[in-house]
Amino acid sequence: MTEYLSHFSVLLKECLDYLELGSKDSGSHILADLTFGAGGHTFAMSDRIPGSEVYSTDQDPDALINGFNKIKSLGKEDSIHLLPMNFEKFPEWCEENKMHGKFAGILMDLGVSSHQFDKMERGFSFRANAPLDMRMNYEDNSTPTAADLLNSLPEHEIAEIIFKYGEERLSRKIASRIVELRSKEKITSTSQIEDICFHAYPARDRHGKIHPATRTFQALRISVNQELTVLENTIPKLLPYLADGGVLAIISFHSLEDRIVKHTFKEIVEKKDFPAIILTKKPLTATEEELSQNSRSRSAKLRILQRSSLPGGFDGTKKKRYNKA
Repeated sequence: MTEYLSHFSVLLKECLDYLELGSKDSGSHILADLTFGAGGHTFAMSDRIPGSEVYSTDQDPDALINGFNKIKSLGKEDSIHLLPMNFEKFPEWCEENKMHGKFAGILMDLGVSSHQFDKMERGFSFRANAPLDMRMNYEDNSTPTAADLLNSLPEHEIAEIIFKYGEERLSRKIASRIVELRSKEKITSTSQIEDICFHAYPARDRHGKIHPATRTFQALRISVNQELTVLENTIPKLLPYLADGGVLAIISFHSLEDRIVKHTFKEIVEKKDFPAIILTKKPLTATEEELSQNSRSRSAKLRILQRSSLPGGFDGTKKKRYNKA
């Protein structure tokens, strides 16, 4: 493994403010960061909230090695615990470790890390030719790579993936050309798919703000890692482990993710299995100051749910504000 590349912690101030609120309202100092990455949010949480204990998860082997080393170098072995797992396993871990009602805050940053995008051999980017992998956990050989999917799935299923997860209007045309190519040679590289996408677009549309391959690469990554399914299944399972007053903060980066977060939060409030309020009537977005430092923050949206039996904040179902008692 090479050195883990730097990563900008998106919406860091906003996340810390709400996590601190969750700690104050709940009286708990136990936190979770379910997408550790380079550890920016995790270490900031640990530093911001005195006496905190942070449980973080990640499935990326590079992130884990880097994380364990950094935790040790900072002498934080007693306050930061890095768990090697996909966050979908976190509720199960909480159950096994009797963490019901313990957490002051749980954070999920759904963005792909800069390391994953910028390490070309991971296959997440089309900026350079590389193996078409896209697995978050590249050591998990039970997970098919993007190349595996494109070499085996029927044309209509490839088109459905590209349309559903990439919202790509030319999904059928791109799928057709993928199947045509694989009849001649095996699909193995990012450059093969980038070339197909580029030439599937009319010449006048090939040099716009968004590269013709962007939506297709997003769709393949989501499909390989089952990102939306995992997200939709995991969010409701986290509520039992929040303390009363604890917050669930989720940063999404595209409309498909944000829609799931928004609707799931509303369903949680509506069902009332665990009394909760939505603290963000509209998602929080990056300030101009942050955008000047990191353009990738532009698409980030932060939504906050608080487990609370007390009135206050924005109720996502009734769409009005309540005054605190």
